[in-house]
Amino acid sequence: MQTITSSTSGFIQTITLNRPEAKNAFNELMIEELSAVFAIINESIRAIVLTGEGSVFCAGADINWMRDSITRSEDDNRKDAAQMEAMFRAIDECPTPVIGRINGSALGGGMGLLACCDIAVSVDTAQFAFTEVRLGIVPAVISPYSLAKVGEKSARRYFLTGELFDASRAHEIGLVHDVVKSAALDPTIQTIAETLSKNGPRAVRTAKQLIREVTRMDREEARTHTTSTIARVRTSPEGQEGLTAFLEKRKPNWLEK
Repeated sequence: MQTITSSTSGFIQTITLNRPEAKNAFNELMIEELSAVFAIINESIRAIVLTGEGSVFCAGADINWMRDSITRSEDDNRKDAAQMEAMFRAIDECPTPVIGRINGSALGGGMGLLACCDIAVSVDTAQFAFTEVRLGIVPAVISPYSLAKVGEKSARRYFLTGELFDASRAHEIGLVHDVVKSAALDPTIQTIAETLSKNGPRAVRTAKQLIREVTRMDREEARTHTTSTIARVRTSPEGQEGLTAFLEKRKPNWLEK
């Protein structure tokens, strides 16, 4: 791959945006490569870390890629946007938990990548902004993912102003879960990944899917779906092993692998 790198250490896979000379802005090729790598995550991986090379997490869409959009038709722009949306969806719906290692600022479309992470930890020096309106465009494709994190109240300000805000504010509005000093970034990520690894791997995947499904259901649909889900999980091999191990006061077998 030319625009990203991927490495595995034990149960953790790290995917790094690798265009530091362009502040890790994504272009057509990065969109293709990110979509592809998130489509083939091995089931043995318990946590994925998404980060950026250098001092910026992601500055959004590449300026040259955006320049090309000026001369393209509305239909061509719709196709480009669909490819970008497929990338965000691949990250958001990845069965394996995704931890955002926010090593620096996230702007524009970079906010979409951040919003698609299940857990996000940011350095305290990072800055954030939905910058699209500054260019006369809107954060349309990233809006479902960003709204799910920051909510309508915060979006009504930051989608419309395009203003910069700091990591503390990002934490206040729910965009990131933790804000740490640079030296504490990797230890914090490691601790979260290790916590995830102690849980039943299929249970974690099912829990992630459950969040996505239940938030889109009405009360009656949710009642039927959740009762069926817990019955299925309780009687699954992993559910049986987890409950039996708890009663027998021993470690479940997934901790022995």
